[in-house]
Amino acid sequence: QGPPSRRVSRISKLSPRRSPMPPKRSASRGRSPSPAKKGSRGKSPAASPKAPRGRPPAKSPARSKSPGPSRTSKSPDARTGKKDSAAGQKSWSMSKAKSGVAELAGPVALMIGPAIVVVLLTYAVLKLDGSAEKLLAASLKDFPSILWKVHPAFKDMMEAMKPVVVFWAVQLAMMPLVPGKIHTGPIAPSGHRPKYKANGIACYLLTVVLFFMGAHFKLYNAGIFYDIAAPMYAALNYFSIVFCAFLYFKGLNFPSTKDSGSTGSVIFDYFWGTELYPRVGHKFWPIGWDLKQFTNCRWGMMFWAIGTLSFMMKQQELYGKFYDSMFISVMVQQVYVLKFFLWETGYLNTMDIQHDRAGFYICWGCLVWVPCLYTIHTLFLVENPIHIGDKVAAFLGALGVLSVYINWEADQQKITFREKNGDVEIWGKKAVKIVATYRTDLGINKQSLLLASGWWAMSRHFHYLPEILAAFTWSVPTLWSGNCLGFVYWVYLVILLLHRSFRDEDRCATKYGEHWKEYKKLVPYKIIPYVF
Repeated sequence: QGPPSRRVSRISKLSPRRSPMPPKRSASRGRSPSPAKKGSRGKSPAASPKAPRGRPPAKSPARSKSPGPSRTSKSPDARTGKKDSAAGQKSWSMSKAKSGVAELAGPVALMIGPAIVVVLLTYAVLKLDGSAEKLLAASLKDFPSILWKVHPAFKDMMEAMKPVVVFWAVQLAMMPLVPGKIHTGPIAPSGHRPKYKANGIACYLLTVVLFFMGAHFKLYNAGIFYDIAAPMYAALNYFSIVFCAFLYFKGLNFPSTKDSGSTGSVIFDYFWGTELYPRVGHKFWPIGWDLKQFTNCRWGMMFWAIGTLSFMMKQQELYGKFYDSMFISVMVQQVYVLKFFLWETGYLNTMDIQHDRAGFYICWGCLVWVPCLYTIHTLFLVENPIHIGDKVAAFLGALGVLSVYINWEADQQKITFREKNGDVEIWGKKAVKIVATYRTDLGINKQSLLLASGWWAMSRHFHYLPEILAAFTWSVPTLWSGNCLGFVYWVYLVILLLHRSFRDEDRCATKYGEHWKEYKKLVPYKIIPYVF
C-alpha cells in the first residue's frame, strides 16, 4: 500500500541495502526496467502498492537503451568459461516494446479510465451516499454528459490547488532541511546507487503537528481537505498530465543517470516512463530532490495521513464528535502510515523505486490515485456517521494494529537478514537461506540471499496478508451503511496485490532460474499459508 502498497523485496543483497508502493516489496532485487539485447523480450517484473502502492495493476512493457549482457564479461563465470547457473535464456530486464493497437490499448485505457473513475467515485461518495446503484443509474441515464455535469468548475479547481501547492512546498523544504542520515539505495543497471536523506518519520510527525497548529491558529479549517476533495482530485488529474510530460521530456533529453531510455513508442514511454531516478535541484541540494520519492512518499503517503485526519475533523465539525467507526478507521490508518515512514528506506528498495520508471503509471497513481482511492472509505464516513459498538470497534482496532505490527516485523526480519548477510537467528533458529546467483545487464555475476525463515517461511509474499487484513479493518465500517463504494479500496487492494505477486514470481523465476525453483520448494505457498 501505498504508496501505498508499496512492498519490501523478498531478496536480500549481500551488499548494504536499504529498505514501494506501492507499493509498493518485490521478491526481486533492484533492477531498472532496461532492455537486454536488441530484439529480445523480457518478462514483466513484479511487486508495491502498497504500495504507497499507488496505481492500478498493469502489465509492464519492454524497455530499450539499457546495456545488454556483455560477451566479454569480466565476471568469474565468464573468465573460467563456466555457465552461469542463474542466467536464463531470456533477460530478466527488458527490451523493445511492440506498438500495435492491442499493445497500446492497455496503457491508453489506464490513462483514461482511472482518471474518470476518480471524478465519478468522488461524486458518488459525496453526493449519492456512496451508492453504486445510484451511480450506475445516473451514468446509464446521462452518459457521457454526466462526466462534465459532475466535473468541478475550473475556478474551484484552481482554489483547491492553493493548499495543495503549499503542502508540496512544505514537503519539498523538509526533504533537505529535516535532519536524517544519508541512505544509499540498491545498485542500478548503470552501476549508479541513488542516495536519499532518511528523515521520513521526522517529516511525518512534523507534518501532523504543523497541520493541527495551522488549524488551531485559524489559518484554515481542519476539515479543509474534505471541503476541497472533489475539485482537488480533478485538478490533480490535469496536473499529473503535465507533470508526466515533463518527466518524459527530461528522461529523454536531460536524464539524471544512465538508467533511462526509450521503448520506441511515445505512448509506452509516457505511460511507463523514460527515467528510473529523475532528480532536480542539485545546485541547491547536492543529492537533489528525487521526484519519485516526492510523489510516492512525501505527497501520496503523506496526504494519506493528513487527508484522513482532516476528514475526521470534518465529522467532528458536522456532528460535534467522532463516531467510533471513524475513529477506528483513522487510527489504524495512522498506525499504518507511521509504520511506512519508519520503513521508508525499505520502500526505496521495492519495485516501485528500483524497477518502475517515473511515468504516468506510477506518478499519476501517487499524485491522484492514492490520495483519492486510498482514503475513499474515510471520505465516505464523514457524512455517513456509523456506530459499530464498543466490542466491534475494539476488535477491529486490535486486529488492525496487530496486522500492521506483523507486516512491520516481517519487513524487519528481511532488513536484519540483509544487514547481517544472512548470518542471523530468527525466532531462535539460524536463518534458512539460499544463495542465488544472477547476471546483470552488464554481464557481471552477482549474488542475492533468499530468506526462508520466520514469517518468510510461511509464504513467499507473506507480507501481503497482514496488509490485506489491516486494510479490511479500516474499510469494513463503511459496509454498515448498506452501500458498497466506501469498500472499493479493499477490493482494489486485493486485486493489486494478487497481480503484483504474479509479476514478482515471473520476474524472479527469470532472474534466478534454478535457485528460484529451489526457493519455491522450501516455501511452497505464494501468499496464504497452506491455502495459496
